[in-house]
Amino acid sequence: MKKLDTNKLNNLRSFDSYLNEQYGEENSVERKEFEAKSKAWYYAELLKDERKRQNITQKALAEQIGKKREYISALEKGQTDMQLSTFISIAEALGLRFSLVLG
Repeated sequence: MKKLDTNKLNNLRSFDSYLNEQYGEENSVERKEFEAKSKAWYYAELLKDERKRQNITQKALAEQIGKKREYISALEKGQTDMQLSTFISIAEALGLRFSLVLG
């Protein structure tokens, strides 16, 4: 088994420093924008995974919510943000329920 080179490990930068460099300091406008887009992508992935699990096509889902298939595709690829009303429509079409937790 190869021994770990502790010097290399010590020289690695933290993920926080990477985020700061790439997307701005925590609570900066740039960082908040990045985090919002990351969350939007994450929730779109959840919906896509559920759509696929249920063997529903993009076209069938789009028809259920009154959108075009291309819109569903763009959402799933992270090419566009979805409005909350669209998120709720898709979730309901897939039979999902979400709870909002405050605090």
